[in-house]
Order: sequence, then structure tokens, then C-alpha cells
Amino acid sequence: ESARPSDTWELSPLMSVPEAIQQYQKNPTIRYIEPDYLYYLDSTTPDDTDFSDQWGLHNDGSSGGTADADIDAPEAWDKITNSSVIVAVVDSGIDYTHGDLNDNIWTNSGETAGNGVDDDGNGYVDDYYGWDFYDSDNDPMDGYGHGTHVAGIIGAEGNNGTGVSGVSWSNQLMAVQPDLLWPSLI
Repeated sequence: ESARPSDTWELSPLMSVPEAIQQYQKNPTIRYIEPDYLYYLDSTTPDDTDFSDQWGLHNDGSSGGTADADIDAPEAWDKITNSSVIVAVVDSGIDYTHGDLNDNIWTNSGETAGNGVDDDGNGYVDDYYGWDFYDSDNDPMDGYGHGTHVAGIIGAEGNNGTGVSGVSWSNQLMAVQPDLLWPSLI
């Protein structure tokens, strides 16, 4: 009896798939044989409690918005969720103690925090978390919230069951306050 293109056979539990393919390929009535593969679509959606409000990352239209008017973050996360890139956030600073950011805050490995010495010789004493050029000091803590918000969009820790998700879940965020704050932040 010849095999039809849609024939499906169940194997004996004693025979492996590669053994069955090898055996059936010898049959002259079978032109092509392959295992029955199962394919699954990946959808990397973080479990962060406020992710559903981040319509810029993923917009399903359920909040009155336009479906798919977003940056397709889940589709990108199917490919990669982490990064070792250091991103300088030049803004009002970053709350480097924030629970959704603290694991992704860049620290200057050439500096010993709090010792009053410019350990790395770059002209800035104790620039461990970055630098505040506005106050000319080593504490770029955000006093206005805008820089922390921007830092969260860029790199809040994703899929940690709390808060929001950043575009990258594990990049490093360097806090830099410029020497002039925008009037709208003051």
C-alpha cells in the first residue's frame, strides 16, 4: 500500500523518532518523512503590576487607545530582555534607591563611595552614582521625579512582579544632572 501525503503513523513506544525515520525512509513508497513538530508562539509579557498601563510599550486598545499604537515591546522582548549597555539619563537625576530601578543603577567601579577621594582621577570626588552638575556635587538624587520617570521607561527592572517594566530589563542607568535645570522642572 502506498503512503498518501497526509498519512500519520503512531510509533511503537520501543522505537525512537530517529529510528522510525531511518526505517521508513527505506520504503520506496515514501518520498518524504518528518516528525510531527509542536510550535509555540512566544509572547514575553512581564508580570509587573502596572504594565497594563504602559500603553506606549504595548497597546491592546482596551483603554480606549488605538490597538498596536506602541513600540511592540513584547515582540522585542521575545528576542532579548536584557542589556549590558550603560545609559546616561541627563535629566533631574534618578532616585537610585527606587525599588524598580535600584538593581539597574550604574555605579562607578573606579570610585569608593563616601571616602572623599577622587579614586578614578576623573576630577569628580565620590562620583559613585553619577554627578550633579547643577549643585556641583556627587549626589544626583532626583528631587523632581522627571529623571526617575524617564529612567523607568528606559530601564526599570522588568518581570519582577512590581511596578512598571523598562524597555530594557537590565541595562545600567547613570544619573547625570545637567548644570542647568529646565524652568518647567523648578
